[in-house]
Amino acid sequence: MSEDTEAATARLHTLRASIDNIDAALIFMLAERFRCTKEVGVLKAEHGMPASDPSREVQQVARLHRLASEADLDPEFAEKWFKFVVAEVIRHHTAAAEGR
Repeated sequence: MSEDTEAATARLHTLRASIDNIDAALIFMLAERFRCTKEVGVLKAEHGMPASDPSREVQQVARLHRLASEADLDPEFAEKWFKFVVAEVIRHHTAAAEGR
């Protein structure tokens, strides 16, 4: 193995370790986000509020587009991620409202 290949392999391992750490942080952050949204769902269920809030979702999408642009992340990807997460949150809120 050449020195260049060894250096590239070492760099690859370093980058993968960073990616693994970031993935772990994302999982814990998502878990915390869902703990908060679970409380929101309980509050909404207790007070007869709808599971979804389309106006807030529109505001959040616009906010995430701005943040993604600032972070040099594709805003469309950020929106897809948000909509995926929100769909799961709404599913939880609906279940809470139905007493499940």
